[in-house]
Amino acid sequence: MNSRKWMLAVAGCALLTLGLAACGGDDDEGDGGSEAPSGLSGEIRIDGSSTVGPLTERIAEDFQASNPDVRVSVGTSGTSGGFEKFCAGETAINDASRAIESTEKKACAQDNVTYEEVQIANDALTVVVNTENPVTCMTTDQLSSVWDKGSTLDSWDQIKDLDADYSESLELYGPGTDSGTFDYFTEAINGEEGVQRTDYNNVGEDDNATVTGVSGSPGGMGYFGFSFFTENQDTLKALEIDGGDGCVAPSEETVQDGSYTPLGRPLFIYPSGDALQEETVKAFVEYYVDNVNTVAPEIGFIPMTDEQLSESQDEVAKLGGGAGLHGTILSCV
Repeated sequence: MNSRKWMLAVAGCALLTLGLAACGGDDDEGDGGSEAPSGLSGEIRIDGSSTVGPLTERIAEDFQASNPDVRVSVGTSGTSGGFEKFCAGETAINDASRAIESTEKKACAQDNVTYEEVQIANDALTVVVNTENPVTCMTTDQLSSVWDKGSTLDSWDQIKDLDADYSESLELYGPGTDSGTFDYFTEAINGEEGVQRTDYNNVGEDDNATVTGVSGSPGGMGYFGFSFFTENQDTLKALEIDGGDGCVAPSEETVQDGSYTPLGRPLFIYPSGDALQEETVKAFVEYYVDNVNTVAPEIGFIPMTDEQLSESQDEVAKLGGGAGLHGTILSCV
């Protein structure tokens, strides 16, 4: 190689090194996530799932710490309630504890709201009881006998074939109909979304009310996302669930390996197409996915598997029409 070509090669490699540094492309990124980009401004309105809300709030706090001119507001109207606002163009992102439904897709289409689905975590929908309750496991059929529409069971000793004797009155606590957790639980346990007995303590989107109710009632039973159980495991007991292959406890391992069935589920964010044209929103979504697997277990959420994370990063790399943080491979030979 003559001296001119050698100098050009060295200069090219130097530029590539600078480019990688500017993109945060060092060996540490894969282990600890990426730092939030600075110099951004604007407002990002998010609403939706009360299950996903605490995770989004934490990501938003970290993002705003590096971007003091960005304001991220996070509401918890429930997955369904959030999609109503989202499809009306009122929010940039919707948090969801289930996938978007056909009626919501139509509503978005009517108002020309496009969107992308991005998985951000996993969840073990957890059935909780009072710590005094000796029952440790319930089958899906037993849960259905308690929660299904038309059920008249009002005491624990009316539930057939429990693994322990218990005669306390049933006190049921659960989310409202705008909740994605309500949708998911009713379909998984009762066989049809939205089909559930109505004579229970409807806590709306206030999962802490379920914590208070069940912990204060010897016969209490409720259900919500895994993170709410981990925050309150000193005052509540999580039931193991038998979906047909034996009793399985909710945990990171059982959700990721698929054995916690049928109550293991993915969690999502839905950014709108219009919002993703804004640099601040695009940067927030990129930051969310790049850092969520580190943040999630810190606050009781179940992280994505490596395969799920890679799929989400690939999806985000295509958002907004650009190559994205993970969409470009640079090399120097």
